[in-house]
Formats: sequence, C-alpha cells, structure tokens
Amino acid sequence: MLTSEQVQFYKDNGYVVASNVISPAELANLRKITDDFIEQSGSVTGCTDVFDVEPTHTAENPRLRRLMKPELRHPDYAALFKHPGLIKVLQQLLGPAVRHKGLKMNLKPPGGGEPVEWHQDWAYYPHTNDDLLVLAIMLDDVTLDNGPMMVVPGTHKGPIYDHFQDGLFAGAVTQDIEEDLKRAIPVTGKAGDISAHHARTLHGSSHNFSNNYRRLLFITARAADAWPITEKVDFEAYNKLMMVGEPCEPRLADVPVRLPFPAVTYPGQSIFVKQAGLKNSPFRKEKVNA
Repeated sequence: MLTSEQVQFYKDNGYVVASNVISPAELANLRKITDDFIEQSGSVTGCTDVFDVEPTHTAENPRLRRLMKPELRHPDYAALFKHPGLIKVLQQLLGPAVRHKGLKMNLKPPGGGEPVEWHQDWAYYPHTNDDLLVLAIMLDDVTLDNGPMMVVPGTHKGPIYDHFQDGLFAGAVTQDIEEDLKRAIPVTGKAGDISAHHARTLHGSSHNFSNNYRRLLFITARAADAWPITEKVDFEAYNKLMMVGEPCEPRLADVPVRLPFPAVTYPGQSIFVKQAGLKNSPFRKEKVNA
C-alpha cells in the first residue's frame, strides 16, 4: 500500500499520505452513516456522551465537532479496525503486530469549524516506546481552506513540548513555537485517502473557512510491544485491541517522556474541551486576522 520511498518519508518526516485506501463504495457508506449522525446531533442542546457540539450548535444548524467513540456507534466504523488496506499500512510503519487505541471522529462544520491547537499526541499518552501513530481517514476532500491538519516535519525526532499552563496539563503546546510553525505543512488529500502521523509529530488544524463539512476518522495505533505507562492495563481487555499479529511483552526504549499530570479538570473527554482554556492560540489569532 505504501512504497519504500513513502515508508522512508514517514521515518524522516513523521507523516505520510497514501491515496485511494478506502474504496468509493466504502467511502459512500461511511459518509452516509456520518451524515445520519450529524442529523441526529440536532436533537441535543449541548455536549453528550455521544455528540460533542460547538457552542453555536442548534437543531436547525447542527455544529457537530466530534462523534465520541464511533466504534461503539455503528458496526461499520468498528469494522475499520480489520480493514485490510489500513492494516497493511500499519504493518509497514509499525511492524507485524499492531494494537489500536480507539477510534475518533473530528468534524469541522462549514463557515468556522473550531481549531485543534498545536500539540503532540505523545504528550497525552506516553508508552514504553514510541512506535505509535494516528491514521486519518479522509471522508471529504481535505483542502487548504477547510481546516487541514498541519504538521511540522521532523518534530517526531525532537523534544516533547511544554503542554502545561499554570502548572496544569492543558492539552496544547504553551511554549513559544513560532519558529517551528514556519515549517508547518498542510496535509491535504482526496476523500478516500489516508494520512499517518507519528505520535510525537507536532500538529494542529485551523478553522474551516469553506462552505462544507471536513470530516476525519482517526485510528490511534501502536506496535504490540508499546505499552502505556500512565494507564492501568487489564490484560484481557488490552489483548482484545489487537488489530493484527500476536500480543507480546512490552519493549522499553530510550524516548523522552513528560507525564500529563496534574491535568486541568474538565467535563467530558473531547480535545476541544481540554484545549478551551488555552490563553494563547495561534489559530484563533489567524481567524481574527482573516
């Protein structure tokens, strides 16, 4: 699914894009299911365990920004954990045995769409080694104007940035990264394409300035020998997360770690809620100046 050049590009830069991994029929089905959930979200007036909505959300104008735990909401979402094309890419980048860490869906409603502040996934969930990545399945064309994910190439080989504000883990980078952001690259593609970014790669996404939704399904995946160091592991449940290959013992690697404690107290689990209190947002400044 990936060429040897693409695999090397991922190793060097911390991200890569693969084309046409999701077939047109699969894509049409996933989009229809997602459209139905957007319509259903109009029945809620605020965030729930299923729907995380923007503050301006109404029944007439649904503003769904995250569908929580999609794998529990529809079997066709859960089936992605066994998708042969996705598994092939994961094995090329992580090795023969891979566990998932769950499925997420971030949506950017048209004419605004909240940003995801600059962060490293690794800051949220350090493991015994850093063979972790996130696959992003593009349900829509991802363009320069609809809030594409931005990455800073090579940052997966560098330090873990400061994600603390007022002594608490805030879920977003709080140190000065102005020079790093000069190297930021938009990750664009066609519906049905996927991207993969390393858990330590610095990334974020701006507002959606287009007139259409931008929807991404995310699978967080890890090599089977990468074990979490901030979570209590139920072995039986943990082994049920295997996507391919056999469970194995943890491998300890010399990688930088900053624990995400103590954390800001917030309702719910959405990254949008976690990052809402950020005092200095490059993306919000961008919208003001747009």
